[in-house]
Amino acid sequence: MKRFALIILILCFFACLSSDVSAVQTEIRILYVNDFHGFAEPYKPFGSEELLGGIAYLAGRVETLRREKPSLLLAAGDMIQGNDWANLFQGESVLEIMNAMRFDGMVLGNHEFDFGQDVLKKRISAAHFPVLGANVQGVDRVKPYMITQLGGITVAVIGVVTDETPVSTHPKNVEGLLFIPPADVLPDYIAELRKKADLIVVLSHIGYPADRILAEKVPGIDIIVGGHSHTKLNQPVMVQDTRILQAWEHAKALGILDVTIDGGKIIRCEGHLEEIKPVPDTEERRIETTVKEYRQKIDSVLQEKIGKAETDLDGENVRKGETNFGDFVADVIRLTAGSDVAIINGGGIRTSIKQGDILVRNIYSALPFDNYLIAFRISGRRIRETLEHGVSAVEEGAGRFPQVSGLTFTYSLSSPRGARTRDIFIAGKPIEPDSEYTVATNDFLAAGGDGYRAFGDALKETDDFSITGGMIQSEKIVYSDYSRWLRDGVIAYIREKKVIAPSVEKRIVEAP
Repeated sequence: MKRFALIILILCFFACLSSDVSAVQTEIRILYVNDFHGFAEPYKPFGSEELLGGIAYLAGRVETLRREKPSLLLAAGDMIQGNDWANLFQGESVLEIMNAMRFDGMVLGNHEFDFGQDVLKKRISAAHFPVLGANVQGVDRVKPYMITQLGGITVAVIGVVTDETPVSTHPKNVEGLLFIPPADVLPDYIAELRKKADLIVVLSHIGYPADRILAEKVPGIDIIVGGHSHTKLNQPVMVQDTRILQAWEHAKALGILDVTIDGGKIIRCEGHLEEIKPVPDTEERRIETTVKEYRQKIDSVLQEKIGKAETDLDGENVRKGETNFGDFVADVIRLTAGSDVAIINGGGIRTSIKQGDILVRNIYSALPFDNYLIAFRISGRRIRETLEHGVSAVEEGAGRFPQVSGLTFTYSLSSPRGARTRDIFIAGKPIEPDSEYTVATNDFLAAGGDGYRAFGDALKETDDFSITGGMIQSEKIVYSDYSRWLRDGVIAYIREKKVIAPSVEKRIVEAP
């Protein structure tokens, strides 16, 4: 009997041990979005007749998924700026929606700085959730990381924003701030948080290619929830021991990652994207009401018809090559400034416009940035440098890709960066390196934004160069109108012409 009792005791011990092991196995869910850019309402992407997106429909799906298991809702940056629904309220409308949806955390994106630091601080103060940025110094109330409990699991979330932010927003918006390369700050935070957390998540706004490099360089990251490059990762991508996620753009998809933790370790990780569509009765009604309230506030202004487009205006491929909309905007800039040439960054054009009536809201959505026109004298040599920079990251879909007027050129991706352009013609004549030309652009690029340093360097050649309150001064400037934004100039031009039908004119040719 004693032997039998001992056997029973041993079996009970192992049964309890087995029960304890299973008890610590927990499944949690991470829900994520990125690059929302204020696209609160469903829309038809360029080249598609299907409505996608709608933040009220995304919110409805979030609520359903939250009821199934402990969940964390994260935003990977570029939330408050972009579409007119956000821009006319400087992101206030977006923060109201995010608070109502009970976001758990957000990382700063480069476009969070576009309204200036004072506005950004107001938005951060209004947020009911932590706003993260471990590698940015100088912004009040931004935290490097957050720690939260989820179903008995301790999750640490570290935020990083691209250290290229100073060249992807107007320089005046980041004065006095310091942006450190993410790989330089993360190891110390990971070492600190690994002692406290079961799961290390990096909430990143640096772009998918940079996320891959980060995963290779910095050990100890379990998950990267990314943004910035608008990449549609239908499933997690493994790099080393890190899972990389990204959920496309504009609330057109919701990212869902289910993670099973056992004994402080990930034993299962399954994720996917769900496209968001305006399916009746799936929306979160409170969110839909807020969307409509803000829409009503701006409709009286934005619904005004200003002209007609006899063809679709392509604003979605402006980072890859010449488009008819890019040509049109560049032409308006050159004609308004009376310059020889106009060069703008494709990333300054954010949406397409369908054939048919053009409303004020269409232009506000396509040209959302508060930039004014400026023209200045610059050498042919610096123009070549500018174009080289513009095509230096075509493979990455970088916003620096140029849209031009008054010039033509050829480039080759098979050539090394910095030596890709050739056959540059201005007014039908080969460019002269030592001759001066007048170039029109926006003040963002003129100040060196998006890496267009040749512009800034040219303006700095004079003794009187200065930037005060965002206004650029230099003896080389021949035109400057900081009283009117670029989009307002485009609206005035369309009003005058009434009908527009731009076409691609082979101003930019990709050669083998």
